[in-house]
Amino acid sequence: MKARLREGEALTDLPEQADAGLFFIGRIATPWCRREDCARHGRLDGPECRIEIFPRWEAALEGMEAYGKLEIIYWLDRARRDPVRQNRKGDGTRFFGTFALRSLQRPNPLGTSMVRLERLEGRTLVVRGLDCLDGTTLADVKPDRCEFSPKAPFGWIDRPPSLNRVMGPVWMAGLLCPEGWQCDLRAETRAFYET
Repeated sequence: MKARLREGEALTDLPEQADAGLFFIGRIATPWCRREDCARHGRLDGPECRIEIFPRWEAALEGMEAYGKLEIIYWLDRARRDPVRQNRKGDGTRFFGTFALRSLQRPNPLGTSMVRLERLEGRTLVVRGLDCLDGTTLADVKPDRCEFSPKAPFGWIDRPPSLNRVMGPVWMAGLLCPEGWQCDLRAETRAFYET
């Protein structure tokens, strides 16, 4: 499906060959079959949508139920890839370069949504918050940055701690309770590097 080109918008010739490839890892089922019916921005209280992970990637879901929010990255296969200048309102007066917009029409039409994980059913993620068409292909799933905690140790055993990990709590204590915490950060930093 190609979007219409408005007066004043500009296109470019696409390269003959892609620079890289993707492995699609699943398919998304939503209630929307037409762009004009699709939610503009996913809402966490929106309809339940299903993300089916292809069988070969099922093991990659291990531990996913620990997260309440996920970042879903998908391929917008029905979007134009050649616009370089767009008039999003269709009024013919305000134009922007594609990279200055969150338009679906872009050289690499990747969509992203922050969704709420309702439940995991086998290799299907049931979520709320998507804003893509039914049948959209899935490029990746990641835990929300705010909920994610590293799965490997920080390195206290195999390498010395960084200055930020040692001095961070001291700095924060001085910031939150300046009258009760007296510390010369410059002297402490010097002492850290001298040991």
